[in-house]
Amino acid sequence: MESEARLTRLASCAGCGAKVGAGTLAALLENFKTRTDPRLIVGFDKSDDASVYVVNEDTALIQTVDFFPPIVDDPYLFGQIAAANAISDIYAMGGEPRLALNLMCVTEGMEEAWIREILRGGYDKAYEAGVIISGGHTISGSEPLYGLAVTGFAAPDAIRKNAEAKPGDVLILTKPLGVGILTTAAKAGLADKALMDRIYQQMTRLNKDACRAMQHYRVHSCTDVTGFGLMGHSCEMAQGSGVTLHLMTGKIPFHAEALEMADMGLVPAGAYRNRNFAQASAKVRGDVPRALQDILYDPQTSGGLLIAVDERDAEALLKELHASVPEAAVIGYAAEKEEKALILEG
Repeated sequence: MESEARLTRLASCAGCGAKVGAGTLAALLENFKTRTDPRLIVGFDKSDDASVYVVNEDTALIQTVDFFPPIVDDPYLFGQIAAANAISDIYAMGGEPRLALNLMCVTEGMEEAWIREILRGGYDKAYEAGVIISGGHTISGSEPLYGLAVTGFAAPDAIRKNAEAKPGDVLILTKPLGVGILTTAAKAGLADKALMDRIYQQMTRLNKDACRAMQHYRVHSCTDVTGFGLMGHSCEMAQGSGVTLHLMTGKIPFHAEALEMADMGLVPAGAYRNRNFAQASAKVRGDVPRALQDILYDPQTSGGLLIAVDERDAEALLKELHASVPEAAVIGYAAEKEEKALILEG
């Protein structure tokens, strides 16, 4: 969608690439005095995608929040991407999103029509997800921001945490990588419209179908791959689960154009933050070119789900996923804990 708006010029960074680095965030939260409650079965201690509070034996409440600066110029498209990204955390936990609140920061350089289109994009994507936006909060600031605080529900035994992968599990990724690199290339005028239309379509696609598919199988762990990149989110899964994840780099789906752009050095700053966090926990076996490694560290906006499924169910789950998520692929497996949390197999 074309627009006169130039939202990305009003922001210093874009999308999930604006995320504070995982290591920095963990340090910021250290030694805080917090209350405990046995009903809070997922908090921030495992760096999971959302918090989970058990209401009763049938119902768990899932809460998350996500917002960021524009990753595209088109206001309506920005609203869609931001909403899909925020709602994804509920899907990553195995839940159904139901309610949301708008979070928005507007600047002096934004026209009223742009603001309305951002909100319309968010509302339309929420409607597609079955989510009611029931209110929100808007402030003025130096950069535009938009996102949602989302509430979802699930049965307590249907919750999928990011820290319960088991040795032998098969790893499935549902969307190809390279979004951060390609949006960086687009800013430099090096990515054509047809390519970026494909990337925008991917970013606006909900993870609803993937979430519903995995409910039918023995999925032990799940997370969505967003600002920390595949390596950052895999590292959190491995360390939280007490396993080592083997990533088969020849099987990981990515946009081929991203490899060329990474080789040219068009790598967003967030990828370097992700490398600083996860590289010490990773070992490379075989030939894994630097450009491909950059793609694995690349921050994704509204990325896919990373699913750790019992090996007995992996083939059936992948087949069901392919009916609605054709890019889904087996990318590795979990093993007993080794010296490193991640092994990149070239």
